[in-house]
Amino acid sequence: MAKSLQDQLLKAGLANKKQAVRAKKAKNSKEKLKRAGVEVDDEAVLLARQAEQTKLEKDRELNRVKTEKAEQSAIQAQIKQLIGLNRISQRGEVDFRFPEGKLVKTLLVTEPQRAALINGMVAVVKFDDDYDLVPRKVALKIAERDQSKVLLCNDSDDEDSVDDEYAGYQVPDDLMW
Repeated sequence: MAKSLQDQLLKAGLANKKQAVRAKKAKNSKEKLKRAGVEVDDEAVLLARQAEQTKLEKDRELNRVKTEKAEQSAIQAQIKQLIGLNRISQRGEVDFRFPEGKLVKTLLVTEPQRAALINGMVAVVKFDDDYDLVPRKVALKIAERDQSKVLLCNDSDDEDSVDDEYAGYQVPDDLMW
């Protein structure tokens, strides 16, 4: 003796006959339109589709953020490994000053290291809070991954000397143009 929900609502006094007739007509008209081949927009279906679309977009965004974080951590691990394997650990007693943002930092190096830093053969990199010296090639690889980790990498003099074919000739002091 299962009664329909409509009958139960009428009996409980939660709905009246007018509302029941209106609901039945709406249901019948939707069914007629469906049989005729016309697509009926049901609000519940539309809301469900919109909610599903919103959830899919949110999931895509979360996946994109997770992927970016994973890529960043992989890049940081690569940089740490490059520095760890190619670090010049020998330190000297000569002060070498270099810029870091608006600050000027000091690093103790040997005289040959200082000359190599000035000539661009060695670079200063920073990982976490440590400053390290690495060869120029390694610094360029690090810069490809994260430019902010390379604090000082002067242009190498070797590249300029190859291009300048008149480097061996001196310009006279009294030359007038």
